Amino acid sequence: MKTVLLIGLGRFGKHVATELNALGCQVMAVDSNEERVNDALSYITRAQIGDSTKTEFLKSLGVRNFDLCIVTISDNFQSSLETTSLLKELNAKYIVSRASNDAQEKFLRLAGANDVIYPEKQMAKWAAIRYGLDNVLDYVELDDSHAIIEVNVPKAWVGKSVGELEVRRKYHINILGVKTGDVFDAEITSDTRLSEDNTLLVLGEYRALQKCFRL
Repeated sequence: MKTVLLIGLGRFGKHVATELNALGCQVMAVDSNEERVNDALSYITRAQIGDSTKTEFLKSLGVRNFDLCIVTISDNFQSSLETTSLLKELNAKYIVSRASNDAQEKFLRLAGANDVIYPEKQMAKWAAIRYGLDNVLDYVELDDSHAIIEVNVPKAWVGKSVGELEVRRKYHINILGVKTGDVFDAEITSDTRLSEDNTLLVLGEYRALQKCFRL
């Protein structure tokens, strides 16, 4: 169970805090807005009102005792940058900060963020691939070269087994599982036979996925 210091309880921060709490993490949330802090008390472990750009206030939270510090301040980039920098100075174990554009991402990393969340850009790419391509039902980016996608079974594959298709040899991709409606089957063998009501969860390089499924 991770202990998390979350700074910023705007809409994005609230969603992050809620999901962390659902995962069983112990969340300490901080915001300068008293109303936001009071609203958050129902779904987090602890909360405090304060200015995260003040060194003494951050020191009082014991930032080094948290496994993870997440800065989700979205309405004031200067505050986000100063908070990230102070967390680094106070030897926070791992810092994740939110950016709204490429320049912010660059400066947050320079200020000491170990990782940067860029939700608008990440969601835009997902939406473009999900809705811009006919066959793709879901998409998870792993890095700049690899992804996992959920796709409809190509018509030419219907009725054939995974072994007959030889997709790993021909296209250098891996079928991770087969879905039928809401039921997911990860026990894939060479004898697994595909039908038109299946969808596939497939891992591979972008170029290989594009070539295989004509994306």
